[in-house]
Amino acid sequence: MTTPPPALLIAGHGTRDDAGAQAFRAFVRQLGERHPHLPVAGGFIELSPPPLGDAVAELVERGVRRFAAVPLMLVSAGHAKGDIPAALSREKERHQGISYTYGRPLGPHPSLLSVLERRLDEALGGTARTPEERAEVTVLLVGRGSTDPDANAEVHKAARLLWEGRGYAGVETAFVSLAAPDVPSGLDRCAKLGARQVVVLPYFLFTGVLPDRVRRQTEEWAAAHPQVEVRSAEVIGPEPELLDLVMERYEEAVRGDLRMNCDSCVYRIALPGFEDKVGLPQQPHFHPDDDGHHHHGGHHGGHHHDGHAHAH
Repeated sequence: MTTPPPALLIAGHGTRDDAGAQAFRAFVRQLGERHPHLPVAGGFIELSPPPLGDAVAELVERGVRRFAAVPLMLVSAGHAKGDIPAALSREKERHQGISYTYGRPLGPHPSLLSVLERRLDEALGGTARTPEERAEVTVLLVGRGSTDPDANAEVHKAARLLWEGRGYAGVETAFVSLAAPDVPSGLDRCAKLGARQVVVLPYFLFTGVLPDRVRRQTEEWAAAHPQVEVRSAEVIGPEPELLDLVMERYEEAVRGDLRMNCDSCVYRIALPGFEDKVGLPQQPHFHPDDDGHHHHGGHHGGHHHDGHAHAH
């Protein structure tokens, strides 16, 4: 008798934006339809239904005992490093006999960089730019922002990889929350570097409160600086490349091929100014829709990312 492959559990962050949450749920359904012989479920660690615990319970009710969890996140910040592993550990206590492996975040992957390039072309009129036209375009890649310097550095890495070989005048980086420079400061930098045409590119998978904020701040800055042509690009979205990449991360996790880079992880290495974060105990987020009986006191305030539970 052949042992069935582990199920796929998609772990999302959550958003207060209904359209963004619906995009995640539709993406999970699409993955399941693409792989009808593989049990697929998805849930959020906070803000949106269904909670991750419900997704695990759904798989267990379908007879699943082994699954691979893939964080639907672009960078390995506190949620991917701490909250999700802690939540999965809690689910293992709730459902005796289950086992799981944990995959790595999605970016920066070449296929996602290709989608970002496509979003830039769309923002510039829908067709690929000539080399001469691209040389006039400065890109401002805007990430979510984190209190984790390693996560912010990952956004800079994506920006550099997007710039390499594509011929843009430059790719600068900004963040919409928790980290500097913010969007207006990033646009100021582009202008000071001589940019006359800027495309603001949100480094987000789906629509939501933060991508909306990026667009609004971009429009406000553009109105105050008419000498610079500023355009807004769309988020990555549920593209075929994203569907394929999630399955690639799933297969890595199933094989045990987990190549996480922990050389600059704030929970493992004493980085200047962040020494107090090394080895902090982790607890899962409390999700208001999670009606399980084993809440361990996680909360939305200060993130308590525990002893670095992601795979090394």
